[in-house]
Amino acid sequence: MKPWKLLGLAGLAGVAATGIVVTRQERKRRAYTPDEVRARLLDKHARATR
Repeated sequence: MKPWKLLGLAGLAGVAATGIVVTRQERKRRAYTPDEVRARLLDKHARATR
């Protein structure tokens, strides 16, 4: 039964690590001002339509 416990703990650690990464990315995304978001979207659109 010990290997199953280790596997479960490893799974929980993976879920926690994923949550931390997602949270950090979300904070970076929300740090943009509306003007920065608009400029980035216009830039992406210009590159996509070339």
